[in-house]
Amino acid sequence: MPKMHSEWLRQLPYLVHTNRELGLMLRGTKPLAYFMDFVGREPETCIRYWRMFDRHVAVGHLIKRELIDTCPDLPRLECRRLFYVLPGHEWRIDAMLKLLDEPGAWSDGRERRFGELLGYENWQIDYWLAHRPSFANA
Repeated sequence: MPKMHSEWLRQLPYLVHTNRELGLMLRGTKPLAYFMDFVGREPETCIRYWRMFDRHVAVGHLIKRELIDTCPDLPRLECRRLFYVLPGHEWRIDAMLKLLDEPGAWSDGRERRFGELLGYENWQIDYWLAHRPSFANA
């Protein structure tokens, strides 16, 4: 994440979920965590983080779904989409896949739905949509 971006995120009036997903999920305040990376090119820090989630999957505190597909723009690479949800929130995975795979340009409506599925509150999504810097639209 670019330094300017991370500094801006720290100034938000709420905590972003990034790198806090597991703790928020174990407290029951975040229903879904979503990760995407190239198979075989994942940073070791990500692999270690996912193993922490997997320990909670093993005892039934979380549910995991992993999808590996050819990357549309880079057909020589495979993309891993990794979802963890709280029990009872499995529907969020299907809803997120539908949102992510929907054709067309990303819009404020899709951004709002993305935030809702991840567990952000409406006021947080409203703030993000109203104040996000231009690099968030790329």
